[in-house]
Amino acid sequence: MALNDIPVILTHYKLMITEAPCVKMKELDGGQLVPVIDRHTNEEQFVVVVFAKPRPTEGRRKAKGEEIRVNLPHDPGAGFEEGDYIELVNPVINTYEMRGDDGKITASGLWFKADGLTPAARMVSAPAA
Repeated sequence: MALNDIPVILTHYKLMITEAPCVKMKELDGGQLVPVIDRHTNEEQFVVVVFAKPRPTEGRRKAKGEEIRVNLPHDPGAGFEEGDYIELVNPVINTYEMRGDDGKITASGLWFKADGLTPAARMVSAPAA
């Protein structure tokens, strides 16, 4: 059973683009790459890769980050490049599982998607006294 569109709160993470948004591609049986098209809107899907790093928290050990791929329903527009800090608009996760012929789960995982991207709000530190 797969769970779909579980809301995700990422306010405790800094998200930096590591691969700029591009059209999501899939490989056909013959090896040909073709764009992924949404069944309902007939629009090309996009994908962006971001590095999600937990924001520093007092009393917690400095945490490592994780690179994640995020599916987008359309082109997020110009101005999103590698190295930019962003926020995801309405991020959700979805789960999946694949089963073998015997019905046993052979693979499972989750994937991220969002309605779009927006530049991250700048964190301004207080001026020194």
